[in-house]
Amino acid sequence: MIGLGKMGENMARRLLKGRHKVVAYDRARARVRQMVKYGAKGASSLEELVAGLAAPRAVWIMVPAGGPVDDTIDALKGLLQKGDIIIDGGNSHYKDDQRREKELKSLGLNYMDAGVSGGIWGLKEGYCLMIGGDRRLFRRLEPVLKTLAPNKEGYMYCGPASSGHFVKMVHNGIEYGMMAAYAEGFGLIKASPLLEGLDFARLSRLWNQGSVIRSWLLELIEDAFKKDGDLSGLEGYVEDSGEGRWTVEEAVEAGVPMPVIAASLFQRFASRGLADFSNRLQAAMRQEFGGHAVKKRR
Repeated sequence: MIGLGKMGENMARRLLKGRHKVVAYDRARARVRQMVKYGAKGASSLEELVAGLAAPRAVWIMVPAGGPVDDTIDALKGLLQKGDIIIDGGNSHYKDDQRREKELKSLGLNYMDAGVSGGIWGLKEGYCLMIGGDRRLFRRLEPVLKTLAPNKEGYMYCGPASSGHFVKMVHNGIEYGMMAAYAEGFGLIKASPLLEGLDFARLSRLWNQGSVIRSWLLELIEDAFKKDGDLSGLEGYVEDSGEGRWTVEEAVEAGVPMPVIAASLFQRFASRGLADFSNRLQAAMRQEFGGHAVKKRR
């Protein structure tokens, strides 16, 4: 396991609990030392990591998408042997997978992509896994996938290399839309004078009792409201990690309408103040053509 952040460390720990042999590496030595305490074999370099694995090797990368993945793969090229597998379990763009698979294949190395969903709860609950690559390699990795997944239906072979990350991209786009819908609904209730003082944590729990909109997200919403009843301790700034953008871009290329997911992405942009100028211009136009009152900045 290369990359021992929040996801990589917990995935390695779950594998260790499943009695797999894990060799762990991260540039942060403290993280490697922590994994050794859990039972992994620590590596102080990629050379040591590769040397600690018996051929044919399976090297799982959990580092940020883009350059860090390419840099790690470039470093592994001269260390791995024919038949070894590199698995990228981060949130890479599927077109990067296609390029990497082609390049590694020419070197006799195998490449697979794994869309991984589960977040910080994966250690306990397991990870939903969407796998792309050669089906024979998928079968070879199944013992690992079964251990990482919540149950026998928690992982799936999606198709050739890049298909796992494509499916995960769409998964995250759907996630954007669902989160936005929940937020808008609770926002309307918050604004209603009829429902002043309504307990949002209890409402979240209620909606998870057999309703059509029950979900794990509602469980997390309940937990959030238990910690902070009106979320006054948070800024309304919502970041995006890329997959929502890629989903919308892919929809544009394919000519597939995605109004909900696109709107949820743009709402995240608006949360960062990126709509402020546009809103000020709208106010100015209303004042100019209709003499409507405007609010001046203090």
